[in-house]
Amino acid sequence: MIKAVVFDVGETLIGEARIWAGWAGRLGVSEFVLMGALGGMAALDRPHTDAFELIRPGFDVDAEEAAWERDDPDGLRNHFDADDLYPDVRDALSAIRAAGYQVIIAGNQPTRAYDALVAMDLPADSVHTSEGWGVSKPEAGFFAKVAAVAGREAGEILYVGDRLDNDVLPAAAAGMRTALLRRGPWGYLHAERPQAASADAIVDDLHAVLPVLRRLG
Repeated sequence: MIKAVVFDVGETLIGEARIWAGWAGRLGVSEFVLMGALGGMAALDRPHTDAFELIRPGFDVDAEEAAWERDDPDGLRNHFDADDLYPDVRDALSAIRAAGYQVIIAGNQPTRAYDALVAMDLPADSVHTSEGWGVSKPEAGFFAKVAAVAGREAGEILYVGDRLDNDVLPAAAAGMRTALLRRGPWGYLHAERPQAASADAIVDDLHAVLPVLRRLG
């Protein structure tokens, strides 16, 4: 039986459109240009930072982040807050928790994201970040941490995320059940791939997760 549901963060709980728009401004191009480049990287299974390099060869992400902080010390920059939550998050997580499932948030995020997520007071039992753990998806160690904080056997956990490479495939390899969310550029692209059939479910929104849990038992 599934006893715990673990949610990815970026493009699962948090919409990243505002953050990418900010990066477009830093790169000096339109949002359309950056979004197109990001989509290309997603389709080619290349990291998102390659989109920056494509637009501005030699682009130094760390240096630009430091400059951005100097230019806008009190702004969100490439951070997020409650305004970036997808609208189905609170209700869907509340319903899953009310049905008796443990709800955990764990994704590839910097330590600062922990504070942002906790400040939202989401209906979750715990929040974790890859930087806080010192291990990132898709490494097996990340999913071992997930099972440890849940206090569950891997087969008792459903991992929900928007990517095959970072979420569905490594979680399944760890023995977890999986749901692929058709949300964000990776989610839509990955749902069309043959490997998506390895997910226990493909869902269009978070409200669809509870019916999946009931079906899986």
